[in-house]
Amino acid sequence: MFIRSAMAAVCIGTLGACASITSDSMQTLRVETLDKDGKSVAGAACTLSNDRGVFNATTPATVSVRKSSEDLSIDCKKDGEPAMASGRLISRAGAGMFGNIIIGGGIGAIIDHSKGVAYNYPDWVQLIFGEPQVFDRMHREDGKPTQSLAAIEKAKDGPTATAELARNDVPTAAAPAAASSAGQPEGRR
Repeated sequence: MFIRSAMAAVCIGTLGACASITSDSMQTLRVETLDKDGKSVAGAACTLSNDRGVFNATTPATVSVRKSSEDLSIDCKKDGEPAMASGRLISRAGAGMFGNIIIGGGIGAIIDHSKGVAYNYPDWVQLIFGEPQVFDRMHREDGKPTQSLAAIEKAKDGPTATAELARNDVPTAAAPAAASSAGQPEGRR
């Protein structure tokens, strides 16, 4: 009797790690559209799609999409805007997927992967008309829109990177002058 109770407790504990039990198959996203100057553009008609379905919204919007292991594409159009605002949201596995692998031996992970419930997208994005963007949940900050990968790279290559390059160029430029004077008599240096 004790063995049956212990086995039942282990089975229930294993199922508790399953994201399909603890997570929903839908995720709510906040989608906004901006012009090239960073000003909000309301009323853009957006289509969000992945292998689980097509979802429509008008910006600014909070929209529910079906989770998937596949990335989510967003295309927004607005009369008066010459180009589209488009983006790709990278799908990332959540902690529940790894819990399944560790605790459940992988069976729960297979189920969650096939249903898509173990995955998440960035939950707040701002699309810019005329600039296709890619967003990764790994760069998410609470209370802020997720930055695009291009914006993150641009920040890395910003003024700090330029100043570092300038500092590194100075010794290189001075080195040939020092080397050419090395063979000169001491009075001529």
